Amino acid sequence: MFKLVLLLLATLAASFVAAETAYFAFRTHGDNRDFIVKLTDDNKIAEARKILNGEETESVHIMGRIKKSRVPYNPHYDFHYDPDTVSFFLVAIEVCDASYTYVDDHLDEACGAFLPGCFHCPWTSKLTREIKVNAATANCY
Repeated sequence: MFKLVLLLLATLAASFVAAETAYFAFRTHGDNRDFIVKLTDDNKIAEARKILNGEETESVHIMGRIKKSRVPYNPHYDFHYDPDTVSFFLVAIEVCDASYTYVDDHLDEACGAFLPGCFHCPWTSKLTREIKVNAATANCY
């Protein structure tokens, strides 16, 4: 019985350790500051890295549900993406397209007629790099 409990605890601990967190910088046309996206899903992290190294050339734009709050890792914007809703796309409907700066400037209008359901899919989004985040402060460097 003791061995069974020990095995169960080891398996549970391994499942918590397996998840990785990674951060990626994006830009949209006309923006002069990076929009930082936090990814916690191993498959999405792998997709982003494939985009960066040129393995993925079609579904290269990002889509996600915005949350109207500033986070330490994305200090230049008053919104961020919910990591659980992020995906990559080739084409999307026009109603969710806007630059990061435009969304930030019109955040009070978002999640209504502008960006229905809080989904944002900037057509000109470009993944520029993977970034490191200071674990102690969650600030980018």
